[in-house]
Order: sequence, then structure tokens, then C-alpha cells
Amino acid sequence: MEQRKSFWKGALSGAAMMAVIFLILFVVTLGRTATKDNGLVTKETQAKMKKINRLIKQTYLHSDKLDQTALQQGLVKGYVTGLGDPYSVYYDEKETKSLLEATTGRYGGIGVVITQDADTRVITFANVYKDSPGDKAGLKNGDILYKVDGKEMANQDLETIASRVRGEKGTTVEITVYRGNTQEEHSYKITRDMIEIPTVAYEMKEDHIGYIAVSSFEKVTLHQFEEAIQTLNSQGMKKMIVDLRNNPGGNLSTVCQMLDLILPKGKIVYIEDKHKRREVMESDEEKQMNIPIAVLVNRNSASASEIFAGAIQDHKKGTIIGTTTYGKGFVQNVFNLGDGTSLKLTIAEYFTPNGRNIHGIGIKPDIEVKYKYNAENPTADNQLQVAIEHLKGESL
Repeated sequence: MEQRKSFWKGALSGAAMMAVIFLILFVVTLGRTATKDNGLVTKETQAKMKKINRLIKQTYLHSDKLDQTALQQGLVKGYVTGLGDPYSVYYDEKETKSLLEATTGRYGGIGVVITQDADTRVITFANVYKDSPGDKAGLKNGDILYKVDGKEMANQDLETIASRVRGEKGTTVEITVYRGNTQEEHSYKITRDMIEIPTVAYEMKEDHIGYIAVSSFEKVTLHQFEEAIQTLNSQGMKKMIVDLRNNPGGNLSTVCQMLDLILPKGKIVYIEDKHKRREVMESDEEKQMNIPIAVLVNRNSASASEIFAGAIQDHKKGTIIGTTTYGKGFVQNVFNLGDGTSLKLTIAEYFTPNGRNIHGIGIKPDIEVKYKYNAENPTADNQLQVAIEHLKGESL
């Protein structure tokens, strides 16, 4: 979730903190001031690090091959991990670059959207872009990501994994996946290319029902969403479905601008920080849609997707259909640390127009429908069909 232009997508963080051979001076210096502020680095910790340093010097087999940069990054990552907040993350230079690329909607990569199960932490390809390097190599929607360049991705956060998958155009990455009910293992060597994220897909369904699928909320999404509405309107759209299933969220400013095209004047969402300072995002009277609307969601609809569904639901502007959403009600801000690295911290929580905080709860649909896979017709979509049938019964 991102606030205005300074909020970026975020997800979980994990970091190993081991050898810190050369960091003693850094910690001692930090401790002189930090211990005055809630004991951030205590004397006991400094003493322990000196012992670790001595043991590494005396006994560590590969002490002559230590990567000092990696050790520094490990110390900082480990410190932020100690917050115990899965959404607060330290990003090194490579990861920060990956974040910046993601927010523009254009990056070097293989053209896949990944999601992570809240309970199992399993990473799945929710969308493999058509004609992307990943698609051409053989990756499929629903594949479970196992390894990147031979390294297992279990328990890694989404941004760390994304930074490993992305890279400069022309470079290669090896992706290993598990596929299907038999969990067969497949590996692919894929050459990265420049990817412009197609975050919106649309088509006209029966009964003049326009269907718009939004895979994430990036800076490019607003324009793509407006283009979809204009095209469908020119084709005679009388009702609309917005599909946010498997949409992990994204830019707060973008989702608010999209909702401003739909909602009447009033609150879209508001956020509150630790000091109870409130910022309210509102829609104006310039534009709104006066046609029946349905919004499709599932457990993988998170963050900005939940803001979208929550605002539609609270304004009674449409019907939410599917299964209860992920339940992420916090806002993160990414701070530039001035050396190419960055720090993402949870700085606020958000509320729907009616004052609901859905963290850990999610948005409950108005019509609950679980997805049922049809082996005889794999392209069948029972949730989408329920939305279509519902809108058919809605009066104009």
C-alpha cells in the first residue's frame, strides 16, 4: 500500500544476521547516541558483538573470504527484522531499484505476477503475461515458485523474490517451479526483457456488461483503466464488472483516482498515523458512474484492492462478489536513505469510508461464492458467471 507518490508496494521481509567482523566500530558509534533512545543498541549487545567478532577471527573457516558489504547489509536487515513487523523492510540498492521500477509499471524481468499465501507463505504465479519471456519459456498461471537461480525461495518476502526475478534486459535467470496436482518440478532458463506491465484487461460480455480485470495498482493503471472504460462505453456498456481477484494491491493514489471515476462525492478512504493525525482521500462531483457494478474479490485481493472493494461497498455503489479478502489494513512509507538503499516502515493504518479497519479481517463479500475448478472446462469461471447473472437482474 502506498500513500501518494511516496508509497510503494510492499510485503514481507526476512534477513539473516550472522558475522559482523568489521561492524564493531559502527555499533559502538551508534550506541553512543542510540542507547539514549530506548536502548536501540545496548552495551550488552555491543559486548556480544565483540565476542562474535573475536570468534570469527579465531575460528571461522572462511574468514578470509568475508564480504564486508554483505555483512553490513545483513546487520541492518536483521535490525529491521527485529521489529517483528512483516511489512517493514530494509532494501539494499538492488532491491530499491527493483521497487522503483515496479512503481513505474516498466521494468526488466520475465513478465509474471506473483502472490503469496498468508498462511503457508507459498509463492504462486498468479498471472504470466501473454508473449512475455516467462510465457514463451513455458511458465504457467498457478505454477508454484520453488527456486530462483538454484536458491530456494521458501519464507522469502515478495519484494526480495521479485528483486531476484527481475534484472537487466538481456540477462538470464533460472526459474524452478512445481506444477499441477502431482507437483512435478520444471526448470527454465529465461532471458529477461523490458516489461511494461499490462495491469488492465477488458472485454464486453453478454447483456452489455463490461468486464475489467485489474491485476495491480501501478502508476500506469489509472490510464489503462480510463482507456478500458472509454472503450467499453463506446461499445455500449450498461453494467460493469471490476475483477480484483489475485490483485495484491499497489499505489494508494492510483486506486483513489480510479475510485474518483466511479463514486459520488465523499470519502474514499482515510488513514491515521501513530499520533492519530488523519488524512482523508475524497472523491469529487466531477465524475461518477451511474450503472450497476459488481466487484470480484478473493483471498489474494489485498491492500489497495481492499480499499477499492471497501469504498464501493460502503457507498453502496456496487456488489462485492467472491470470497473474503486478505485483510491488510496498514500503510507503509518508503524512506530514501541517501545511499541508494531504502527503508519501508509501517506508518499508519487505513479505514474505509464508514470507519472500518479491515486488517486481519478482510472485506466480506455481499455474495459469497467460492471458486470451483472445472476439470472438463478449465476456462470456466463460476465466480464470474455469478457476477454476470447478478448484473443481468440489476435494473438500469
